[in-house]
Amino acid sequence: MKIARRTFLGGSLATLLPVPASLTALGVARAQGETAEWRSSSSLVRPSKYGDTFAHYDYVNPNAPKGGETSSVAIGTYDSFNPFIVRGTPGARLTYFGGDLYDTLMKQATDEPGVSHALIAEAFKFPDDYSSATYRLDPKARWHDGKPITAEDVVWSFQFLKANSPLYTRYFANVTEAAANGDGEVEFRFNQKGNRELPHIMGDLVVLPKHWWEGADASGKKRDATAPTLEPPLGSGPYRITTFRAGSEIVWERVKDYWAAELGVNAGRNNVDRKKYIYFRDENAAWEAFTKGGYDDFRVENSSRRWATGYDFPAFKEGDVIKHEYPVTAGKPMQCFVMNMRRAQFQDRRVREALTWAFDFEDMNRTLFYNSYKRTQSYFQGTELASRGLPEGKELEILNTVKDQVPPEVFTKAFTLPVYDTPQSERTNLRQASDLLKQAGWQPKGRALVNGKGEQFTIVFLGRDSSDERIAGPFINNLRKLGINASLRIVDVSQYINRVRAFDFDIVTTGFQQSESPGNEQRDFWSSAAADAPGSRNLMGIKNPAVDKLVDRVIFTKDRDDLVAATRALDRVLLWNYYVVPQWYSPGLRIAYWNKFGIPEKQPGYTGVDFDSWWIDEDKAAALAKKYKSQN
Repeated sequence: MKIARRTFLGGSLATLLPVPASLTALGVARAQGETAEWRSSSSLVRPSKYGDTFAHYDYVNPNAPKGGETSSVAIGTYDSFNPFIVRGTPGARLTYFGGDLYDTLMKQATDEPGVSHALIAEAFKFPDDYSSATYRLDPKARWHDGKPITAEDVVWSFQFLKANSPLYTRYFANVTEAAANGDGEVEFRFNQKGNRELPHIMGDLVVLPKHWWEGADASGKKRDATAPTLEPPLGSGPYRITTFRAGSEIVWERVKDYWAAELGVNAGRNNVDRKKYIYFRDENAAWEAFTKGGYDDFRVENSSRRWATGYDFPAFKEGDVIKHEYPVTAGKPMQCFVMNMRRAQFQDRRVREALTWAFDFEDMNRTLFYNSYKRTQSYFQGTELASRGLPEGKELEILNTVKDQVPPEVFTKAFTLPVYDTPQSERTNLRQASDLLKQAGWQPKGRALVNGKGEQFTIVFLGRDSSDERIAGPFINNLRKLGINASLRIVDVSQYINRVRAFDFDIVTTGFQQSESPGNEQRDFWSSAAADAPGSRNLMGIKNPAVDKLVDRVIFTKDRDDLVAATRALDRVLLWNYYVVPQWYSPGLRIAYWNKFGIPEKQPGYTGVDFDSWWIDEDKAAALAKKYKSQN
């Protein structure tokens, strides 16, 4: 699986962890015995509609004008321009996979699942046994200082990231070596055969400038790639950092001579000359800034209440702010309350199931969310990979290999979540929760729920914004009815991120974004090895031999049907272990923006929207600037 370059926020309690949109090498595998061939497009679910070469995405305006400036809001603060290490909070637009600053070997498609196209690497190939992959660099690839991107840069980047980035450590766990073969080629060698994904996911490798990171700064001090830095790094991507105020603002400028501007993945995109990011304390302050104009030009609206009732400010009424919901065909994230099993109170599965019974989605959806959400029922919601009914066929065969290590319900019941649909439902569901807690050794004592030592069951929800109370509040109220001492603690964004990275929490809300072809990244989500690795996405602390075995079964599938069966088996076991309390998802992507943009007639249905395909309409921008300058 390739990991998406998006960050899923998933509500105001969400963590700032990258989440996947993966690819497993199943769709276009070469027939056995066929000579390895160079290819410039990787299509791992189904053949790309563009083929191996293309001029531009079919939804963009290839003649979109360049210029103008956008202003966007970021929440909290930042203290580093190095996003690849655990230490520090990276600045806006800096991600594990390069963001606007660095290019990767290949670029994930914006409008098709399981597809990547040439970027730094103009082509790649791999042998029939999937024991290695070779990437050939585009000789035109350049750093912003004009120096060529070399095979040595690729090798150094692989070695550094695998050694220092928790994400890459597990993502490339089976890649043992990267070797420069001359003529701008890099061969990645694997310690296993038959992993059909590995040759392809190497295209996600972000390439860093070896000569810059091993050099010295303006003061003559040698740089340290393992430490946070506020020196704007040298990059290769469409934008560079031009000015900043540490912790409060970053300004990016478009690289006018960007080497890859005309490649198919970039043509008609990256149209804005300057992108300014201004940091605000919390979401409420960010919202106020958006309504006034000049601070935030567009926003993804995560609040259903605000979407339904909040757009009544003057600029919206006058048509200067527009809101639109874009359909999304990609699978939906598993947004959920994560219970940290490193805490003793969550280690019993019956306790985790009890908390699931205590969560009343239906009342929240009706009274708080204007019935705009649907309940999440799978880790692979909205795809053919989601488990359903009872296991059968190949899925049942796979589950039988771990039969003695998984809950028996896996084989006898279709997984369903409790429903609060009648006045009697609350009493029935909370009674079920209470019975499960008693079975796990928790007994009521007065109004408190205590264990055999007389200690009350306590849960502290960790949040980063005052609006988190709206999400956690109703759940907390139900938990208190069971005698649980439940509360919410709000901390600043930096502290929140650091605590989540260190697994220092009882319960947080996050989202796990999957794609149509999961693979290696599943280890970072669910494996025992990731449970104790700070910065991993195994926030639950899962250490389950059956899950480990099923994750490897997903990685080593033989074809699409095998992948579907293996993933459904994994999904089913994860669900029946009650590692999380599933929340909800929105069918579409809610976007609000100031009316200063030119926008292609259609947007990519797979991801919903591609902001990089928008451009500034100078006449609209000038009219807005004149109008709101005169009002201020």
